[in-house]
Amino acid sequence: MSLGRYLVDAVLLEGQNLSQLARRHGISQSWAYERVARYREGGYEALEPRSRRAHSFPRQIAPEVEAIIVRLREGLIAAGHDAGAVTIAHHLRPLSEQVPSVATIWRVLSRNGPVIPQPHKRPKSSFLRFEADLPNQLWQGDLT
Repeated sequence: MSLGRYLVDAVLLEGQNLSQLARRHGISQSWAYERVARYREGGYEALEPRSRRAHSFPRQIAPEVEAIIVRLREGLIAAGHDAGAVTIAHHLRPLSEQVPSVATIWRVLSRNGPVIPQPHKRPKSSFLRFEADLPNQLWQGDLT
């Protein structure tokens, strides 16, 4: 039995004092009163943990703009032009009143399109170290 259900049963069925119950179990009174209020609104199902996900994402890019970005990339590739995020941002300016940032366009392309990542660094295993097994086995000269 969950603590919230125990509190509700103790307060509403047994008539115990909610403040004393909260103090005895080491929880805040506001949390305890919130559980009782939730039970009164929706029964025991309302005591289950709720989702913490945001109800809306106001800064999320619109699906229409995302579709335009993908179509622009496909059109630029078909025409043989550069189809990077900066170029797409330039082509979006006359089509949309709010142009997303270059980083946002790059994320949309990565999420929806065939973006081939380019390697940035050589792996450390490819470097050949200038070292010897024994002292004085290798010599290096710096001639100018």
